[in-house]
Amino acid sequence: MDHYLEIHVLPDPEFSEEVLMAALFAKLHRALGARGKGDIGVSFPLHNLKPGTCLRLHGSASALQALESTLWRKGLTDYCHCTDICPVPAIARWRCVSRVQVKSSPERLLRRSVKKGWLTEEEAQQRLPGMSQQQTDLPWLNLRSLSTGQTFRLFIRHGEIGNSPVSGTFSAYGLSSAATIPWF
Repeated sequence: MDHYLEIHVLPDPEFSEEVLMAALFAKLHRALGARGKGDIGVSFPLHNLKPGTCLRLHGSASALQALESTLWRKGLTDYCHCTDICPVPAIARWRCVSRVQVKSSPERLLRRSVKKGWLTEEEAQQRLPGMSQQQTDLPWLNLRSLSTGQTFRLFIRHGEIGNSPVSGTFSAYGLSSAATIPWF
C-alpha cells in the first residue's frame, strides 16, 4: 500500500456523478475480480452522503500498473480523469474501508427464510410485527449483480482513522473489513 492513483468523475450534462461513479466502480469490480489477487484497495476521499466524484485506488506500484495495463476503464475514459500512479505521502494515516450490508426489508428477509425452508409461513407471519427495518446514512452506489442481474445498493463505511497499517486482502470490490488503506 505504498502507491495510489485517483480517478475523478467529470461533470457531464447527460449523466449524474452517481451514475458515472457506479459505472466506473462496476468496471473496477470486474477487473479486480478477474485479477483475483486481493492486493488493491479503494477509498472515496470526497465522500459524504454520497461517495463523491473521486475514486482512489491503493496498492503497490506494480499491482496498480498491472491493473492499469488491462485498460479496465475502456468506454469511460471520456467521463473521467485519471492521475499517474504516485507514492503515498509520508503523512498518511490509515483507515479501513468496508462494505456494510443493511437488512432493510423485514418482509423480504422473511420471504427468503420461508423459501429456504428455515421458517414456515406461519412462523414468518408471527415474527413480522417484531422486526424493524434497518436504515443507514452511509454513502452507497447502485450496482447490478453479475450473477442475478438484480440491482442493489453497495453501502460503504470509512472506518476510524488510525496511526498504523493493518495488512490483509481486499475483496473484488477493493473493500476489506480488516485491512487498511492509507488516508491522506
